[in-house]
Amino acid sequence: IHQESDKWLNILRNHNVSDLNEKIDRVEILHDIQIEEALHEKKLVNIAEQITDREEIQAVFIAGPTSSGKTTFAKRLAIQLEVNAVKPTIIGLDEYFLPRNLTPRKDDGDYDFESIDAIDLELFNNDLAKLLAGKEIELPRYNFLKGTREKSNHFICLKKHDILMIEGIHGLNEQLSTAIPAAKKFLIYISCLNQLNIDNHNRIATTYFRKIRRIVRDNNFRGYSAEVTLERWPAISEGEDKNIFPYQENADVMFNSGLTYEIHVLKKHIFPLLYQISKYSPCYTEAQKMIFLIEHMLDIPDDMVPSNSIIREFIGSSIFKY
Repeated sequence: IHQESDKWLNILRNHNVSDLNEKIDRVEILHDIQIEEALHEKKLVNIAEQITDREEIQAVFIAGPTSSGKTTFAKRLAIQLEVNAVKPTIIGLDEYFLPRNLTPRKDDGDYDFESIDAIDLELFNNDLAKLLAGKEIELPRYNFLKGTREKSNHFICLKKHDILMIEGIHGLNEQLSTAIPAAKKFLIYISCLNQLNIDNHNRIATTYFRKIRRIVRDNNFRGYSAEVTLERWPAISEGEDKNIFPYQENADVMFNSGLTYEIHVLKKHIFPLLYQISKYSPCYTEAQKMIFLIEHMLDIPDDMVPSNSIIREFIGSSIFKY
């Protein structure tokens, strides 16, 4: 994936922030945006072809770390599958959480919602087996406020050319879907990896791309400040190290959701949030690092970002309903 990212940067001739700044100054950046988005779409088409070429595939699992753009990716992949006359039926793994009183806890006593043991694996696999046998099931609905499962009155069954699509952090873990033989599953790992550098001597860690995405999304759609997101990041990383990264090599394909131009779009959204963090906060130093990282980047207006772009999952106005 890193090699592929390098190849994309060579195609675009964008290796450093200065390369993008120059194109923004010359009003040439829109062409690069169109090429990058087309590269994403080409990869999506290729993945859809791989799935439909294997007639034995009955379920597609999509997994990846936080802020990888899994939701938008799943929506766009579903469209490409329908182009190939395959109808995906989407199941939300979050609806299969165990009741709150059965949820495992971490060593500090907090609920461990990212553990695979927080999922009702028995119910999930029973429902998978019924669906693959052509039977109808009622999808569960989880009330996150009460921590209980409720009736949804939403019944589904698979028709001849339907396949299941499940998005969740445990998708690559064999323990999740023992009801489906490995040959009938297609596993996708998605992450935001980028090789863009500040200059020839200073690179941008790929973690910053996801961290910036997460701060902007949390503020826009969840009401969390940048400080709260940064405070939670160590716990988020711990969950990823335990539940996602060890299984990434199980994937049939990997998708890089990173876009070279994205921080130039996200800058205007995150700058005010980072400046709100007090110098007395434990997150202040990290916020200042992020400000230093992106303050040299010129702005790209939001209206240049296509409505189906993965970036829209974080800044809003996506064509997809979430």
